[in-house]
Amino acid sequence: MPHRPFSIVFSPPFTFFLIIAFVSLASGIGCTPANDVEPASMVIYNGKVVTVDDTMPEANGIVINGDRIDLVGSNTEVEAYIGPETKVIDLQGNLAIPGFIEGHGHFMGIGSNALNLDLLDATSWQGVADMVATAVSEAQPGQLIEGRGWHQEKMGDLDESNTVRGFPTHDVISEVSRENPVILRHASGHATFGNAYAMELASVDRNTMQPEGGEIILNNTGEPIGVFVERASGVINRARRNMESRMTDDDRSARTWHEMELASQEVISKGITSFQDAGSGWSTIEMFKRGVDEDALQVRLWVMVRGENLDAETLKARRLIGYGNHMLTVRAIKLAIDGALGPRGAWLLEPYSDEPASSGHNTGDLVEIEATANLAIENGYQLCVHAIGDRGNREVLDIYERTFKAHPEKAPGARFRIEHAQHIHPDDVPRFGELGVIPAMQAVHCTSDAPWVTPRLGVERAGNGAYVWQDLMRSGAVITNGTDAPVERVDPIASFYSSVTRKPTTGEAFYPEQAMSRTEALRSYTLNNAFAAYEDHVKGSITVGKLADITILDQDIMTIPSEQIKDAKVLYTIIGGRVLYQR
Repeated sequence: MPHRPFSIVFSPPFTFFLIIAFVSLASGIGCTPANDVEPASMVIYNGKVVTVDDTMPEANGIVINGDRIDLVGSNTEVEAYIGPETKVIDLQGNLAIPGFIEGHGHFMGIGSNALNLDLLDATSWQGVADMVATAVSEAQPGQLIEGRGWHQEKMGDLDESNTVRGFPTHDVISEVSRENPVILRHASGHATFGNAYAMELASVDRNTMQPEGGEIILNNTGEPIGVFVERASGVINRARRNMESRMTDDDRSARTWHEMELASQEVISKGITSFQDAGSGWSTIEMFKRGVDEDALQVRLWVMVRGENLDAETLKARRLIGYGNHMLTVRAIKLAIDGALGPRGAWLLEPYSDEPASSGHNTGDLVEIEATANLAIENGYQLCVHAIGDRGNREVLDIYERTFKAHPEKAPGARFRIEHAQHIHPDDVPRFGELGVIPAMQAVHCTSDAPWVTPRLGVERAGNGAYVWQDLMRSGAVITNGTDAPVERVDPIASFYSSVTRKPTTGEAFYPEQAMSRTEALRSYTLNNAFAAYEDHVKGSITVGKLADITILDQDIMTIPSEQIKDAKVLYTIIGGRVLYQR
């Protein structure tokens, strides 16, 4: 007997409901119902998320599990992951961005500055003297008074009667500090002031030899005025070393540990989640490791080791990448080839316009720099050379080019950097892109220096070579951003404002055609900085799988009128999914 086909006949109402059921089932394939998802450890929603990720430039919310980003999407998508234990941050329309990465600063200097006189806002030399007098009144006789931030160009009471070549003399400060040594670093860090007591401790007088790569400023009778430029700072710093030698090892360790804690707290409060430290010694790096282990150092650090007395064995043994779950990396070397523009220490191809007898200072031995470049590339380290003047930049580019030619297999991924790259001859701008050299720049220097760039360089050099961000980007170079703190305040928002406006506190915008767009400025402070440290695979954008490092601001710096940018405030700093700062 033949088999008949199996069949079922449904009534019309039943057929209708069956179709609805199949459609509902099909629509759920590949999706987990909201009530079945695993709740997240943190959800950020109800605002604007600028990701710096071209695959999804903007969103409304972020899902975080542990220290990683799990989802970036709409409010509806992320709200599904809110559970009873989820930390929820309602943006209330505010802006979330990738955590700011400080692209060049001096970490321990920030902590040290917090314990000393802050002279960045001083506008008169008498005002500096008054601050010193107050510090002396609170100190013991013989106690060292330290400070940083003075700049002769800001002092309204300096004239030919109390200056030598524009630098202030020590008299007014020595008068109020007869029983205390006083050492005050220039804002740039490339000159140092010492009072009469400090010069006595350092054995400085008219017969002291001028050091190579620096200058002790003398008056017309040959007496030192108290200002020591570039490598001459080491001469007056003998007074500091004299005082520090009287401290116990425990006291010195306690002080530096406290400075590290202060620096960590300060940078996190400014929305910085990672900090690129421009030069620390091995002993300081060991302290950083201990700080990570004990959770006293809570900001991520990428550190350039100071380049003196290095060898391949040491570099290999002490190299660190992502120590403590990406809290500490040491794979770069820091050197310097010249000084700063303010005290006329930047090394120029032609003399200074306002001091034709000088072309600045070469502060680093070219043979040693080239040897270190080869040592770095052979051992998987980046080389980062401070160069501000056009001669300094050209010499470093020449060294890098020879190094890359000698190591063609390693050159394409070397990511060597020039720190600052402030003043570049137009012929050398294309070489950054061609060689893949990273100009690690600080936009806020442009607006701070603007009043004296043209007097130092002249109109032509200032116009075609000073802070030429657009020209460098057109060459194919990846520009990074930072503050060089404590040279400037460690404030990414101020540097972002400078990036997009190039406006100093007074006067017109400084060659505004070189300004960055807001998208370029944000990228320079996040993903570009991550790239410049070989860390763009784990940070620099709000991307699924990357570290949950996020900064939340109270204003949308991407759209508000430019003059309002500098008033924006940090509401939250989140590092690895932990809220470490909340306003």
